[in-house]
Amino acid sequence: FQILCIAALIAAVAAQFGDHGHGHAYSSQHVHKHDGHHEPVQVHGHHGHHGHDHHDYYTHPKYEFAYKVEDHHTGDIKSQHEHRDGDVVKGAYSLHQPDGSVRSVHYHGDHHSG
Repeated sequence: FQILCIAALIAAVAAQFGDHGHGHAYSSQHVHKHDGHHEPVQVHGHHGHHGHDHHDYYTHPKYEFAYKVEDHHTGDIKSQHEHRDGDVVKGAYSLHQPDGSVRSVHYHGDHHSG
């Protein structure tokens, strides 16, 4: 995630200062992490101090992110968005091909479909 943020920032700065009159490039990003309450989960078979079962903590995974890059000078035009709520992940990404067509992929995963 940090690499994605840094890459988007570098692309935005390079587009702003490396333009040389060829048009404008655009880059954006959005990240939102939902912090839930930690819930104790008992892990059987892993013994901690004094032979008792070990307790671990679990937070319901929930986030969403999106990014978009549009650089018409280089032809680098792409976007992605994804959101997760527990075991359900849904998202899509698109890429503009050199021939002008747009390749789009929509995906989802859950505890039934992987």
